Amino acid sequence: MDRTRTERGAAAVEFALVAPLLILLVVGITQFGRAYAAQAQLTNAARQAARTMALQSNVSAAQAAAQAAAPTLNLTTGQISVTPSTCTTSTSSPTATAVVTINYPFTFLASSMLGGPVTLHGRAVMRCNG
Repeated sequence: MDRTRTERGAAAVEFALVAPLLILLVVGITQFGRAYAAQAQLTNAARQAARTMALQSNVSAAQAAAQAAAPTLNLTTGQISVTPSTCTTSTSSPTATAVVTINYPFTFLASSMLGGPVTLHGRAVMRCNG
């Protein structure tokens, strides 16, 4: 038998054994990259909403700011929690803060194998009126 022919066959078998692992690795890297990007968008959206709430003291405007900051996530107002409902400072509470929390169900490519979507959280806190 020709030696190079045998070696080519062995290389093909080795590649067939290693290729699924490499593909799984690449898919995993891209999926966690997507999750990381979504988390960064959630954090930014929460920060923008907290800033809007701190300056305008308007929950609807804060929720709209969060939605505008992360348009690719298609956030709903039900996913965006803003507390308190009014953001004013007073002598009794000079350090009042606006807290925005966003919960987002992130779906991996193979979510059925992982037990369903994973909930990502974005949170921001800003002092009221400035």
